[in-house]
Amino acid sequence: MLDGLPRWLVTVINLIRGGAIGASETLPGISGGTTALIIGLYDDLIAGAGHVIHGAKNLVVDLPRRAGTARARAEWRQAKWGIIVPVLIGMGIALILSAKLLAPLVERHPQYALAVFFGLVLASLPIPYSHSGQPWKLRHYLIALVAAVASFLFTGLPQANLPQHPVVIFLAAAVAVCALVLPGLSGSFILLMVGLYEPTLRAVADANLGYLGIFALGMVVGMASVVQLMQFLLKHHHHLTTVVLTGLMAGSLRALWPWQDEARGFVAPTDIGLTVVCAVIGFVVVSGFILLGRRAAARSGTRAGAPSGA
Repeated sequence: MLDGLPRWLVTVINLIRGGAIGASETLPGISGGTTALIIGLYDDLIAGAGHVIHGAKNLVVDLPRRAGTARARAEWRQAKWGIIVPVLIGMGIALILSAKLLAPLVERHPQYALAVFFGLVLASLPIPYSHSGQPWKLRHYLIALVAAVASFLFTGLPQANLPQHPVVIFLAAAVAVCALVLPGLSGSFILLMVGLYEPTLRAVADANLGYLGIFALGMVVGMASVVQLMQFLLKHHHHLTTVVLTGLMAGSLRALWPWQDEARGFVAPTDIGLTVVCAVIGFVVVSGFILLGRRAAARSGTRAGAPSGA
């Protein structure tokens, strides 16, 4: 999609794409993995994270020998650093800014914000559906339905208030980071469920290095585990994996339903007109991105397949 653009412009675009993922991670109900799918970064990030993790494992396991270092460098060279580095920078900047600016705005106007996000995710459902690369059969729809029901029930669980103990922070971070890999699973929503959402935002805003250090360690461990699993599934069971991801995304819409109370119970609709407009705006924005991506892919395919004398 970015082929043919100047390198500096590609870098700026990847900074912005990373910012979109980072911002989504601060908002309960929005999955970073979903955002990565929408903006076309999902496969590159999974592959890049896999190469980094495999390289690190080779380096640690064979530390006394040069062979381990050579294998680690070979793995790291396969990662698309031109994409990964600006995306990570954009994510870091957006996480800090969102913790200070965007999250409070969402807290003040939750109904309208949820409506926008509902439209965003609803419009993005065709992405994993078409990403499978194979036609769906009845059993695939049934599997997606089971995944959707599981996601729906999970996002309706009541909130707990776990203590801010280092072990709890570590485990919560390890689970929450899965949202970067699994579309439909929101890391912020997981933190909200265990009562660590606001403490984590405060730690980011206040630069609480002790809290953030434990949290980062949990993220590293969680990421190392789930990325390798997703790499294996996407390589050996790509179609079935995307079927499940589609179901997870569909079920996660329950967390974004605009008319719900703080206990995540459904309430009678109010201010329907403006709420629906917000949802339509979110839907149109993502639909526009999808349409632009398809047109760019079609143009690229046309150029690649054009006769030499054309």
